[in-house]
Amino acid sequence: MRNRQDIDKMYLADYHIHSTGSPDGRYTMREMAEEAIRKGMQEICITDHLDTFYWDGRPRSDYDWAGALAQFREAQEACGDRIVLKLGAEMGEVTQAFDRAEILRRHCPPLDFVIGSVHTADAKHNWLDLYYIEPHDTAYYLDIIDGYLGELEKLARWGHFDVLGHLTLPLRYINENLGQRMSFDGYMDRVEEIFRIIIPKGMGIEVNTNRGNDPLPGPAILRRYRAMGGEIVTLGSDAHIKEHVGCMIRERQELLRSCGFTYFTTYTGRKPVFRPL
Repeated sequence: MRNRQDIDKMYLADYHIHSTGSPDGRYTMREMAEEAIRKGMQEICITDHLDTFYWDGRPRSDYDWAGALAQFREAQEACGDRIVLKLGAEMGEVTQAFDRAEILRRHCPPLDFVIGSVHTADAKHNWLDLYYIEPHDTAYYLDIIDGYLGELEKLARWGHFDVLGHLTLPLRYINENLGQRMSFDGYMDRVEEIFRIIIPKGMGIEVNTNRGNDPLPGPAILRRYRAMGGEIVTLGSDAHIKEHVGCMIRERQELLRSCGFTYFTTYTGRKPVFRPL
């Protein structure tokens, strides 16, 4: 463990933040940026949801980039040189509509960073939003995880993103919401296959600090990723409200160090920038 002086020298960057540009965001980019400054962050990236379906289930092939860019400029003007602001996106549910994902991708302005995410089970479970998993038996939870990993592998093969977001996301809802103790231990071969796809392509993974709960993914998967040659790792709180901005970023830097990493990653213009831990 490092001393106080070393901790104070940490470069603090939160690379998963949602604003009112997301259906579930509550605060503007400016408000989230000002909170990040208050929390001691030196850099943040706004990564609002860019999904292939609207949240009411309608197909989607557009996004209000004019509104997003106006919000981003407002945040830049208000925050000046007090923090580095980057604009990104979290592309979700790509595997349900690759055609619409391509349209969305082509219509994006120049971005600094893109997260690729899956938030649902597979077609077998009617693309169930993981948030709505209900109490069931262990076999059902394992089947959800299996289907989710299948979609994650398809997303990895598509590959038009910089990092895979919250790789073990089902655990957020199965364990935290339903009080279970599930893990990905029985699926390491599936996880390794995903790593074999993304690592040679220069893509990475996110350590989602999960708003102070168990990180997604945890130490076992992070060590496996590192052992397989994985180097690109971003840190993100997944904040949708101000209270979660910057949550556990310092502690998850320590987690990365304990798993054998010597740097984490930020992005400029979709190019990785390596920051010493």
